[in-house]
Amino acid sequence: QVQLVESGGGLVQAGGSLRLSCAASGRTLNTMGWFRQAPGKEREPVAAISLNGARTDYADSVKGRFTISRDNAKNTLYLQMNNLKPEDTAIYYCAATNRYYGGINRAQYDYWGQGTQVTVSS
Repeated sequence: QVQLVESGGGLVQAGGSLRLSCAASGRTLNTMGWFRQAPGKEREPVAAISLNGARTDYADSVKGRFTISRDNAKNTLYLQMNNLKPEDTAIYYCAATNRYYGGINRAQYDYWGQGTQVTVSS
């Protein structure tokens, strides 16, 4: 049984930074990613990373500001978010799958966390 638990969300001013973490229990999974969902909007991809970290993908809206990484020894996924903007406000979800790396295609992810709220004030 795979469980994903996010942490690190909070309230930050525009231009600030936050680091999200996702602790995975059960086993190490091939592909992991971050998604987000703002009020009244569909869940959208943010970033994804392969098992060894060699491959990453980002949504255009976060490129150059967000960095995804993972520590397989700790079974933990991270999302470093810099230069945050009010439009980044959303619930951020960790996701994972044991399929081969397929980027930020939401359909391929089998496991999801409960989410952590990120609020960016202007």
